[in-house]
Amino acid sequence: MKNWLREAQKLQAELEQRQKKIAEARVEASSGGGVVRAVVSGHGELLELSLAREVVEAGDPDMLADLVVAAVQEAQRKAKELTQAVMADLARLLPPGMGL
Repeated sequence: MKNWLREAQKLQAELEQRQKKIAEARVEASSGGGVVRAVVSGHGELLELSLAREVVEAGDPDMLADLVVAAVQEAQRKAKELTQAVMADLARLLPPGMGL
């Protein structure tokens, strides 16, 4: 029982460390050849959005909206992949028969 508790504490510490890494991560993506750039947290929350002057001055709000959506969605997809990669092998630390 003592050994199981020690393993559970190690697992909890590892989980917290990985969650912190994800929370602190910044993931970037762009669209339109780089005229729109989005930065999201590891949790996929939008942190920054940059628009090149030329895309704003083009006067096409529908195109601009599409480029913004594309950049944000790509950044969020990358953040999800990062989270999966960071957490992927955590299951190996669990005792047999237990899952995440």
